[in-house]
Parts: sequence; C-alpha cells; structure tokens
Amino acid sequence: MRVINSDNTSSDDGFIPKRSQLEKCTNKIHDARGVPNEYYIKPECFELEGEHLFNKGWFAVGFVKDLPQPGSAIPVNYFNNPFLLVRSKQDKKIRVFQNVCRHRGMILIEEPTVLKGAIRCSYHSWCYKQTGEVVATPHIGGPGYNYHSGIDKSELSLLEVRSHIWRNVIFVNPDGMAPPFEEVHKPLLDRWAVFEQPMHSDMSDSSFKLEVNGNWKLAVENYLESYHLPWVHPGLNSYSKLEDHENIVEYGHYSGQISYKYIPQYSTGKQFSNFKNLGPEWETKGEYIVLFPNLILGVQKDHIFNLIIEPLAPNKIREHIELYYSDPAMLADEYKETRQENAKLWKTVFEEDIFVVEGMQKGRYAKGFDGGRFSPVMDEPTHVFHDWYARKILNSF
Repeated sequence: MRVINSDNTSSDDGFIPKRSQLEKCTNKIHDARGVPNEYYIKPECFELEGEHLFNKGWFAVGFVKDLPQPGSAIPVNYFNNPFLLVRSKQDKKIRVFQNVCRHRGMILIEEPTVLKGAIRCSYHSWCYKQTGEVVATPHIGGPGYNYHSGIDKSELSLLEVRSHIWRNVIFVNPDGMAPPFEEVHKPLLDRWAVFEQPMHSDMSDSSFKLEVNGNWKLAVENYLESYHLPWVHPGLNSYSKLEDHENIVEYGHYSGQISYKYIPQYSTGKQFSNFKNLGPEWETKGEYIVLFPNLILGVQKDHIFNLIIEPLAPNKIREHIELYYSDPAMLADEYKETRQENAKLWKTVFEEDIFVVEGMQKGRYAKGFDGGRFSPVMDEPTHVFHDWYARKILNSF
C-alpha cells in the first residue's frame, strides 16, 4: 500500500497528494478546497480508498430483492474483493461470504444463480452448505479418502463477511472492525424512523442500471446539491425549482437536499398509495440524501428509491437503481403504466447527470485545478462529503 509522505511523493512510482492538500478539504466551507485531482484519476488512490475507506467501514453491495428465493446466490466485486451474497435454503437468512474456496482460493460462483444444493467449487469439488460450513472434501486424504487426520473441517467454513440489511439494502463491513451499523448511522436512522415500513418493488419495471465514465465521488457530489437544477434538469426544475430546495447537512454522517414541492402527477391520472403514519409535512416534501460512501437515497410520501454506486475503476462506475412502493397493491397490472412512467422520470433525471459527471472526470486531468471552491450557500452538502472523505483518508495514515 502506498503511503503519503510529507514531501508530496509516494513510496514508489507515481504522485500522491500530501496531507496538507487533503487537510484543506476540512477547512470551513468559505476557505475549503475540494479533494485533489489525483484522488479521482490515480489507480493507487482508488486502491487506497478500497483498503482504508470501504474495507474499514460499512458500504452497500446489493439489494435484498435480488435474492428472492432460498438458494439465490449473487457474486459481486468491490475493489477486487470478491463477495458472494446468499439466501440459504437452511434458514432463509441472507449472508455474505468471501467468494473463494478455502482450499486453493478458487472463485466459487461466477454468475447469479439459484443453488439446488451445496455451493461446489469447480476446481476440486469441495462443497459447502449455503450457511457456509464445509461438507465435502473429496480425496483430501488420497484417492477414495475424503478425510485426513491433519485437516479439521470445522476450520474450513467459508469466510463470512460482516453484513447488515437496512431499507432492503445489503451492507458489508469487510474488516469486521467498524462500530455496529445502527450506531454508525443512527442520525439518519432516527431522521427516517417513520419510513421503517415494508417496501415493495416490481423487478420488471422498477429496476435499471446506468454505466458512467466517471469517478464514484463525482456521482455523490453531483447528487448532493440542487445548484445545477435549472441548467441540467430543466424538466424537474419546472415543478421542483431551485428555490424550493433546502440543504440537509449532518457533518460526519450524511448530507443532501429537501424539496418542498414534491407533487406527483402522472398522465394515467392514478396516484400511488402513501406510506402510513406520515406527518403533514410529508404531503409535499421529498428528501434526497447520500449515506456515505456509496448509497444514494430518496424518500417521498408514496415511493422511495435506492441507488448503489458500484466503483469499477478510478474513472468508471455502475449505478444500480431500485424503486419501491408503500403497498403491494401498487404492483398490480392496473398501476403498471404509472410505475413505468415514474421509473422513466427518475431514469431521465439520472441520465441527465451523466454528462456532468463525465465532464468533471475529464476536468480532473487539468494540471492547474486545485480541487475547486464551494459556494458557502449552495454547496454545503458537497462540502460535508469532502470533509468526511478527507478525514477518513487522513485518519488511515
């Protein structure tokens, strides 16, 4: 792992910004600078993020709805760390494992599947229960001998990764050392306690993915502010205007926007049912927040969305978007056209942001760009993220 030295150089080939440049991100907003260019374009910085920011904290890796039945298994990969999400037939619980056989480190599952029985390694046919315990080690003691006195099978279960489920999102803490999820994210859990209700999704018209040629942080930064609405989202700005928004600021935890003009109107004339027991303030309010590092969230009275940012490379991400409704009746065929219209609306909004993220990515190669400045009024949610990010990286040295 590269280490940032006080002389502005790294311990091997390539340049990594020194501590003082990151410390500027933590200044008061009127005097702060953004994260330096190198953290958007350098592979070594991307590697550092994976090891120290993602590996040591909680981050989102998948959706519960993608494991709909016992035996469902999905491989995912974050920062070259292969995970396997499994809903076991034995107890119906969702677990996350390292997606490798304990024998020779062979990847176990390459594509999403529904397991009929054991998780079997295709190399030497070692087999594991869907709860992780090893159940077969063929010929480990020689041809015809499936045991050996020197091998303790109780020590060879799949490596389980610490995980947590919140709002139908599966989170992991790979190093297992972070405080409990409920403790780390208590401020947001308390803020949205009223939305701790069942959520319902139709996979046929409530899910979509987008590929973006930009760094994951730029997708976060763009979502956090409403400053760009008049120019990037003219359709959205026609009914939820810039002046109808207010910043959400929680330094060290999350940030985002409130819109006070969420008034859904669909060409079908139908309306979705509201979540239960919401206060009157939610009649026209929507909240749009990023739970750092990689989960984008939106809540309104009648539906919510979750967007997981999957970092693929310093300059490439995949966005996984899911829409959820308050009542299973909203998944009936009579609401299909309305669901499709709602999904198209949100997909259009996220697609409109792509050129901005990709344009900022190209701009990060400008040698003279110093991380940029923040509007003390319009950019505070973005500064919250830069402050959080810089402190996490600085504290890892």
